[in-house]
Amino acid sequence: MADMEETEFEDILDDWFIESLKTYKDLYVYQLESPTQVIEWTSGTTVCVAGFSSYKNEILELRLPPKLFADENKGLCAERDFRVVHGGFTDGPVRCLRHVPGTRCVVTNDGLSSDLQVWDLGGDDGDMIRRTGSVEGGRSVSQRGSRIAARLSSQPQVLHGAQSDDVRLTQLTSGQPLLKLEMDSADPLSSLHFVSDAVVLAGCCNGNVYIADTRTSAAPQLSPPPASSDESVLWWTDASTGPSCSDLSSCRIVRLSSSGQSVISDLRNPGGAVSRAQLDVQSARRILDDVRVSWAPALRDCIAVSGFSGAVQIYNTSTWTPELQETRPLFEHRGHAVTSQSDDGAPLFATSHAWHPERPRTLLSAASDGSVHVWDWVDQPAADGPTVQFT
Repeated sequence: MADMEETEFEDILDDWFIESLKTYKDLYVYQLESPTQVIEWTSGTTVCVAGFSSYKNEILELRLPPKLFADENKGLCAERDFRVVHGGFTDGPVRCLRHVPGTRCVVTNDGLSSDLQVWDLGGDDGDMIRRTGSVEGGRSVSQRGSRIAARLSSQPQVLHGAQSDDVRLTQLTSGQPLLKLEMDSADPLSSLHFVSDAVVLAGCCNGNVYIADTRTSAAPQLSPPPASSDESVLWWTDASTGPSCSDLSSCRIVRLSSSGQSVISDLRNPGGAVSRAQLDVQSARRILDDVRVSWAPALRDCIAVSGFSGAVQIYNTSTWTPELQETRPLFEHRGHAVTSQSDDGAPLFATSHAWHPERPRTLLSAASDGSVHVWDWVDQPAADGPTVQFT
């Protein structure tokens, strides 16, 4: 029986490998010691990952395979592997991690309190990632911990909070709070975003979205989610901005529910629905801590969705209409589920994904077996197959 299962697995892997020759431009596979829920770009070629077990975890900065970025003469590039360039340890789990743009600093939250941990990623003179400080959170703590957004103004700043009534802007170097957003409700947060230098967005697990202008004392604008007959539905949010941080007219908001309904709104009218769709997602999991939805930064109208299963799906929202309709993904990365062979029979699911900030169709994704994939899909079958590298 075991031999039959092994043969069946190898057949599925072989079929998928042949299929990938037509659907991927590049595909690289790396295996972590333990799974991660965070993938954060620290440069155009490096990412930061960290474990989320209840004990000591590694926090690593990985350099992606140089061959991935060799647009010409890939065969002449000898380096094909992921490489650990900086590393360290954290005493607790890492449930949320954000890189502060323009610095060698990341900020994390353990999901157990609303406090933040500050880390120096190191430089050319050393390979150690060291904790350099902390930021005190509010009194509120949700089961999901604090959400974080980071920006580099005149000084590094972080927007953070566990609930909508306790969102605050803090100067990172001094730890001094600069602003607290005054909201009436205490909804657990699913995400925080800097839409521009002055405008911030808070997405709540119940689908509420708050938009605030930090230059004024006006109360944040509340946008409730679409009506739903399922009161237990959860929502995740992402915001897309235009080429300029001040171009708010091009900002769109996408909300994704645990039932698979996705709604896109304009920042100027967040309560309305520009378009909506019922996504082709299925999940038997009751806890959806790993669900992610994100706009592509360099590919217009596309979003990525992960966490419902072992797949990462790409959807083209340009064909959606204001009327709810079922839609199929433009592309689906099934590599984690296909290449995994769990000994304990536990279902595999994607734990995170991240778009490359400049390469339109390049994404990183991670799964519950500790695998990390970087992949670049193609719209049409390519004459030459992809580079597939297992590490």
